[in-house]
Amino acid sequence: MDEKEIQKLQKGEVFINLTYLPDDVVSVSSRIHINAHPEAVWKTLTDYDNLSSYLPKVMASDVVERHGNEIILDQTGKTGIFIFEKVVNFRLKLREEYPNSISFEQIAGDFLVYQGEWLLETSNAIQGTLLSYNAKLKPIFFAPPILVSFVQWQDLPGILTAHKQRAEAL
Repeated sequence: MDEKEIQKLQKGEVFINLTYLPDDVVSVSSRIHINAHPEAVWKTLTDYDNLSSYLPKVMASDVVERHGNEIILDQTGKTGIFIFEKVVNFRLKLREEYPNSISFEQIAGDFLVYQGEWLLETSNAIQGTLLSYNAKLKPIFFAPPILVSFVQWQDLPGILTAHKQRAEAL
């Protein structure tokens, strides 16, 4: 991380990088700075049953099973742009590695590919926590990669900012 990136993160900017992969899969990497300890960010991320109360476009989020650090989570959300929004459902298998990462992979639902991770990092260069979201996705329904990437570009700042606000309020 260079000085310019640190300054932008401290000002609240959300970094997003989108890449097109073979077979119409979209890869997204994003990062935000949260002025809170990793424990507060972790608590926010893992409050699975309450994600719909503060995350935009998340309509429902329910833990189905929990076995140690492995969780099965059902989620319902909205995706799309303008009047072309669609409700999506998916079941994720999560693996928590406290306090550093949460990896996830869809095991049922409306995506052919949906897998990724949340990473929590600290740095001597910046106080607080750097929260990163990295994922690969491809919906089961027709959606050109350019549309999928636009939706990610549009929605991720709100999602990351909601996590930031909640963690900083703890």
